[in-house]
Amino acid sequence: MVTAEQGIETADPTNIVIFGAAGDLTKRKLIPALVRMIENGLVHEDSRIIGVVNNRTEEVWFNLIRESLGRFSPQLGMDDSKWEVFSSRMKMVAGDLASNDTYVRLAESLEKLGGRKNAVFYCAIPPEWYGKVADGLENNGLVSEEEGYRRLVIEKPFGMNLETAHELNQELQSVFNEKQIYRIDHYLGKESVQNLLVYRFANSIMEPLWNRNYIDHIQISVAETLGIEYRAKYYEHSGALRDMIQSHLMQVMTLVAMEPPVEFTADAVRDEKMKVLRAVRRFDPAQVKQQTVAAQYASGTIGEEEVPAYVAEEGVSPDSATETFAAVRFYIDNWRWQGVPFILWTGKRLPKKVSEVMIRFRKPPFNLFNSHASIPAPNALVFRLQPEGGVVLRLNAKKTGLTTDNEEMVMRAPYADDASEVADAYEVLMHDVLTGDGTLFSRSDEVEESWDIVEPILNAWKDRVSIERYRAGTWNIPAMDELSDDCACGWHKPT
Repeated sequence: MVTAEQGIETADPTNIVIFGAAGDLTKRKLIPALVRMIENGLVHEDSRIIGVVNNRTEEVWFNLIRESLGRFSPQLGMDDSKWEVFSSRMKMVAGDLASNDTYVRLAESLEKLGGRKNAVFYCAIPPEWYGKVADGLENNGLVSEEEGYRRLVIEKPFGMNLETAHELNQELQSVFNEKQIYRIDHYLGKESVQNLLVYRFANSIMEPLWNRNYIDHIQISVAETLGIEYRAKYYEHSGALRDMIQSHLMQVMTLVAMEPPVEFTADAVRDEKMKVLRAVRRFDPAQVKQQTVAAQYASGTIGEEEVPAYVAEEGVSPDSATETFAAVRFYIDNWRWQGVPFILWTGKRLPKKVSEVMIRFRKPPFNLFNSHASIPAPNALVFRLQPEGGVVLRLNAKKTGLTTDNEEMVMRAPYADDASEVADAYEVLMHDVLTGDGTLFSRSDEVEESWDIVEPILNAWKDRVSIERYRAGTWNIPAMDELSDDCACGWHKPT
């Protein structure tokens, strides 16, 4: 939990405008984050939350928000007194996003709330509406920063390929300047992801080992037990590569691989991330099959629950070849990382819900213990991103007793003893938006460069009519063993 008492900056008074204020993202993530931030003194008391909602009265919207807080965030304990305090900061503007009248009413509402001061416009809406919202704001004088800052927050996907990403960037940049646009990736708001930079650059023992001389390979993974839930329409057009690797995992890869920035500022950090992306080796069509894996879950068992195959999910075509598991083996062609494989993988309906960055070090140059049954395994440093963030170091140690045989010793260091001490990703990112810190947000050139990297893979996959399948609830994906067969210890399955 982050509080103002910890020396964290409290933002200036700001009108927080949420487009799509009755949607799932708002109910599950944005409102709970704002509640916690207000309770902890991170939102100025003069700030207001303005929901833009269609086909609802303000009373109905208020009731919807309160009901959702009880359902999705019961730990907040939203009793009558707390709700009275929070709801006093809320206001609704009714209207369709396609109608200019909606933006006229929004401008009038902002005027009544103390003039056209600082404002954040959060687009919790489908991407096809981003341009329309930007135009509506501009046409009604809500983009100008003469009397206060204006910031636009958008959620991924930032396009579905290089062309659409470029078009989206151009559309938004015709209204807002780049420093006003915050492309939010909730993965980068996780405590454990941010800690990657601190562990790397605040500990002198790390940097000498952080290169091709000592590291065999790196695996960055997100394993999920859930299926596609209610997202069939989106997922059929996206797949795991677009949904997770192009955005979340490649962003994490840049943090793992980047050089030290000259200073810890948004542009300095993002400049170094861009250098990593530019150095990623591009794929030619012949390499895609050898360097990637695509698979789809069949029916199986998660825990004790029988779950259907992907093609049996509601809204999915019975002959769909969309991947629910994707892996890519990247190489970064620079001095530090030449020849080191970066294997990024993600999948649904796997045995565990876990996200990790696993650094596998090289084998010792000489084995003193090869006369014994146990041969020392290469060391590993694992950054657990979720569910419980922390660091795991795997070392070799002597077994107790009259022997020189060795065994693996696992040293664990959680980030926090109490999970309640860890701020939710949306709290972190919303606070950064309010204070103008763009470090954890993707810049337009990062977005387009990452699409340029994965586009050859997308092109190679787009016409496939069949796909390898794996049984839900298992790690039985043979192609992954092949993809990592020359890596020390092979495919790392999280435990």
